[in-house]
Amino acid sequence: MKPFNCLFILIYYVVGFVARVLHPTSVEGMEKLPKSGVLLCPNHASNWDPILVALRLPINYRLHIMAKEELFQNPLLGWLLKKVGAFPVSRGNNDISTVRTAIQVLKEGDNLLIFSEGTTIRNGIGYIDGLPPQAKAGVAMIGVRTGATLVPVFVDGEKKLFHKTRIIFGDPYEPHYTGRRGTSEEMQKIADDLLAAAYALGGQAVGGKPLCG
Repeated sequence: MKPFNCLFILIYYVVGFVARVLHPTSVEGMEKLPKSGVLLCPNHASNWDPILVALRLPINYRLHIMAKEELFQNPLLGWLLKKVGAFPVSRGNNDISTVRTAIQVLKEGDNLLIFSEGTTIRNGIGYIDGLPPQAKAGVAMIGVRTGATLVPVFVDGEKKLFHKTRIIFGDPYEPHYTGRRGTSEEMQKIADDLLAAAYALGGQAVGGKPLCG
């Protein structure tokens, strides 16, 4: 599905060069990633996150990104996002077409990145009643229905210009559920476990708080 042509290659390297200058990254665990049918589940602290993760993956990794629809309202940015395989999701709504696109991507053997928090969490900003938002169960549902390999990913929260950001890929997560599709409670637990695993890779609890201290 993902366009892999001269325009995509140009965008990949030009944007990659700019991103590496502004936000250099270090990467751990990429050798654990399967080559296809992977659902990447990072924590989400900045609009830079999908760009930084995508640009550290091989150019032929065939990654798609489920991105908030607001980003596509800018004509140029929206055009660029579509050219690199991103598609919009309407947050807070039951976006059936987006779910179908996500399922199709994974069933065709491509890879997909979804932020299960559904919003950015910057040092407590985005919390609800003092608590971090709950992981969205739809991430688990998409993974279970497609048989995708679920992989937690940690991305450092605070982004400072010219300061290194850590990206850590975890071990594939094995979901446990009953029946063909599991219960809604089981899907929520899988999503919560994935989010907790992503933060734990960076030594943090859900929402970016240190595990110790």
